Amino acid sequence: MQQTAATGRTEMRPVKYHYADSFWCTYLISVFAASIAETVTYPLDLTKTRLQIQGEAAGVAAEGAAVKKLKYRGMLATANGIIREEGALQLWRGITPALYRHLVYSGVRIVTYDGLRKKLRNGNESFSLWQSALSGVGAGALAQWLASPADLVKVHVQMEGKRRMLGLEPRVHSAAHAFREIVSRGGIFGLWKGSVPNVQRAALVNLGDLTTYDTVKHFVMHKTGLPDCHLVHVISSICAGLVAATMGTPADVVKTRIMNQPTDASGRGLLYKGSIDCLQQTIGKEGFFAMYKGFLPVWIRMAPWSLTFWLSFEQIRSSLGASGY
Repeated sequence: MQQTAATGRTEMRPVKYHYADSFWCTYLISVFAASIAETVTYPLDLTKTRLQIQGEAAGVAAEGAAVKKLKYRGMLATANGIIREEGALQLWRGITPALYRHLVYSGVRIVTYDGLRKKLRNGNESFSLWQSALSGVGAGALAQWLASPADLVKVHVQMEGKRRMLGLEPRVHSAAHAFREIVSRGGIFGLWKGSVPNVQRAALVNLGDLTTYDTVKHFVMHKTGLPDCHLVHVISSICAGLVAATMGTPADVVKTRIMNQPTDASGRGLLYKGSIDCLQQTIGKEGFFAMYKGFLPVWIRMAPWSLTFWLSFEQIRSSLGASGY
């Protein structure tokens, strides 16, 4: 297969490598690249989750002085507190369900976006911004809805370190135990607690990530004449991480708080009635900028996550003979 000059890959490749553009190969490459990126940047995700829970009014009321004593301020102080009081390895607490999530989330979002892009292009080279945005939102929403149970388990596991430091009785002991507890309290549909803000967040994040990466990459290549190379991937992924963090952080805060709240015997949340109620309470009690709690670690994480993912994704596809993404 001969690559076009626009991609900068002019070598001949055997036809047998066309399988690299197939649905399942693209899916598996996406999962593998996401797993690498998740493992490298996971401590920032844990730090972000802890930051978003800090200052939660109901938590302060429930846990009193203990919260004030152990409340960290800022990203570095939070990370240092986790290392000092729980151990360095606890920065990867919850990594297992996070990787399980990417088995569904990353594979589905990439192949869905790719499928929508091909459908909307309908054989044309042009792909407008609104079409890219529509594809990004749709791909992100579908992928996150399917992966929401793993995300819920991850949040429960991530918060156990803080609960134990406060002397509270552990809610879960492992990812499998968290899964069983959630189902026993809220039934199978309890696994989708917080799925609405979760899907909203994913739609916004993928609008920022997929749409920005795709748009910036082809814009830079068209305007500068650069080939489909690592420099273009770096520029595109940095832009994608910034836009995704800016658009997704408020929904991420709401999602984290709804998922972390305690539930009654029927699986109903005790703190918030839903995502709108959580949004109103958070802004009303803590101010508008509470919606951007954890923004710095979200941004710092999304930039290297996006960079690691896209570089891995593009490099693996290229080595297998796939066309430029």
